[in-house]
Amino acid sequence: MIRLTQPRPGKQDWLACSLLALAVAGSTPAIAFARTPAQEPARAYQDGGWDTPPGEFREIQRRGFHDGIEGARKDFDNHRAPNVRNREEYRHPSVDASLRDDYREGFRRGYDVAMRHLEGR
Repeated sequence: MIRLTQPRPGKQDWLACSLLALAVAGSTPAIAFARTPAQEPARAYQDGGWDTPPGEFREIQRRGFHDGIEGARKDFDNHRAPNVRNREEYRHPSVDASLRDDYREGFRRGYDVAMRHLEGR
């Protein structure tokens, strides 16, 4: 139990609410929030921010997605026209030939998402 010796006026209500919220959160059964591993990445994409790859992406697509974001940032910072096909890493990815299409799909999605974000759309 946390003991307050001299609460400050105006802070007591805030502190009491915070402690109550922590107590309630700590007593909530974990089973109520359980997710299957397949659901977790999709939720992370929704709640994780604009630069989180979609949960359904495979590893190579996630790598392409992140590389696409970095490519878009470079183009934006250097005031280049937004065109994914102008990126060397998109045209000639350093991945196995059997993975190129998946990598490019992830790259294109990451590039598009980043450009929309950076341009404020």
